[in-house]
Amino acid sequence: MNLVEKTEKTFALTTPLYYVNDLPHIGSAYTTMAADVVVRFQRLQGRPALLITGTDEHGQKIQRTAESKGQKPQEFADEISTAFVSLWELLNIQYNRFIRTSDPRHEAIVKEFFYKVWDKGDIYLGQQKGWYCVSCEEFKEERDLLDGHRCPIHTNKEVEWRDEENYFFRLSNYQNQLEAFYQSQPDFIQPESRRNEVLKFVSQGLQDFSISRVNLELGFPIPVNPKHTFYVWFDALLGYVTALLEPDAEPTLENALGKWWPINLHLIGKDILRFHAVYWPAMLMSASLPVPQHVFGHGFLTKDGTKMGKTLGNTLDPIALIDRYGADAVRYYFLKEIEFGKDGDFNEVRFINVVNADLANDLGNLLNRNLNMVKKYCAGDVPSIVSEDITVNNPLKAIGLPLGEKVKEAYEALSFSQGCEAVLSLVRASNKYIDDQAPWSLYKQGQQQSVEEVLYAVLESVRLAAYLLSPIIPNISSDIYQQLGFGIDFNDQKQLSVLAPFKTHAKWGLLTNKQTLGTPRPIFQRIEPLRQL
Repeated sequence: MNLVEKTEKTFALTTPLYYVNDLPHIGSAYTTMAADVVVRFQRLQGRPALLITGTDEHGQKIQRTAESKGQKPQEFADEISTAFVSLWELLNIQYNRFIRTSDPRHEAIVKEFFYKVWDKGDIYLGQQKGWYCVSCEEFKEERDLLDGHRCPIHTNKEVEWRDEENYFFRLSNYQNQLEAFYQSQPDFIQPESRRNEVLKFVSQGLQDFSISRVNLELGFPIPVNPKHTFYVWFDALLGYVTALLEPDAEPTLENALGKWWPINLHLIGKDILRFHAVYWPAMLMSASLPVPQHVFGHGFLTKDGTKMGKTLGNTLDPIALIDRYGADAVRYYFLKEIEFGKDGDFNEVRFINVVNADLANDLGNLLNRNLNMVKKYCAGDVPSIVSEDITVNNPLKAIGLPLGEKVKEAYEALSFSQGCEAVLSLVRASNKYIDDQAPWSLYKQGQQQSVEEVLYAVLESVRLAAYLLSPIIPNISSDIYQQLGFGIDFNDQKQLSVLAPFKTHAKWGLLTNKQTLGTPRPIFQRIEPLRQL
């Protein structure tokens, strides 16, 4: 089989497998919203696309957290994993596979992969000495620690000294191979700032890393020595492979890798970049398997300019946010207002101002206002105009004609904010155009043809905007399309490539008088400020 050729026809991407030591937070939601936008955009283009998400349910941190709550580890993991599923439903995430690392089929994949690496001679038994952060599930270099032997990531947690027997993976064997790979595939790690971090880390010399722990119940035993349990990262990264298994397939690497591998895109937070961009490709090279095509490490989120944390009492509950403002508003703010790849901030006042201005005022009022004018001046029918009737120097047509390709490039580059701004430029130009042309005055002057050209150009621009924003605000886009007489639901995967193919619907000039317009109604209610979250 030619796996590279297969991925040109299919598209598979992953979120991290989220650690179940606590309820899902806004950072997890952020990554998953971005992944959902990517997979929806791929489907708009008619490409078979698979979104993998799930939960990582092994490791000492989970075991300790469960014990502190008086629960059995698996019972605790079940509870938290269910919370992730519920949040993804609230956020309208169209994932295809939800893998849990406690799945018995996952153990079979991990064992088979282990033996491939073991037979290569890349695993050995050694002694691990060093400072260990339970929250990171990672050994730390002493030079990286903060005062008081505190973790640089979990700054309120002290690391623990460990001196124990572990199995190690010979990462040092892959120094040259990884450096050659990064050079031959310069876009493997994105954005460039993350790539530079990895290149610097690797250039300092790679150290072998431990892949097992002792005295740990929560995890799979090492096949050659059951006293040892697989270290969470060796186990968790392979969850991306297990997730590819069809439900009734025997859990083998061959069955898992047959259709969707290699993964096109791993979307992760920058704190787990090293595992995905260094450890993971080296493990795959050892097992003689193709390496994923891209790893994108996005930035961190703050609230009101301050790092979020329970100790500070300023966490942002994604469920409360969605309950208050709706999934589309939440998705829109985080993807439009934060440049993906950089750190970003949530401020509730700004959130309300942005979604009111863009979704309620600029887009929603534009549609409602024009549908009412069509009802008044055109007997409620789409004007009998075709794209060719509108001159190329019409300001809306001039923006609209190249817009589909421009937004496509933005989505493909994961520049969601840039894509939104490009669409909003058409929406804002439409509002200005309506005011400048004043179709109500043209109507009074008996210039019916001019009235119809103005209203057609605006309605078509709203349609195009809705289509191009549909991966981000699928509910609002569906509402707009239905009011324009298209029986299309952007949440229905089966409909899109057949009824709304990108090559047709991403072009300005599609609207015709065959459409039966719906009753005008608000697509987004203005938000009134409430108490702070």
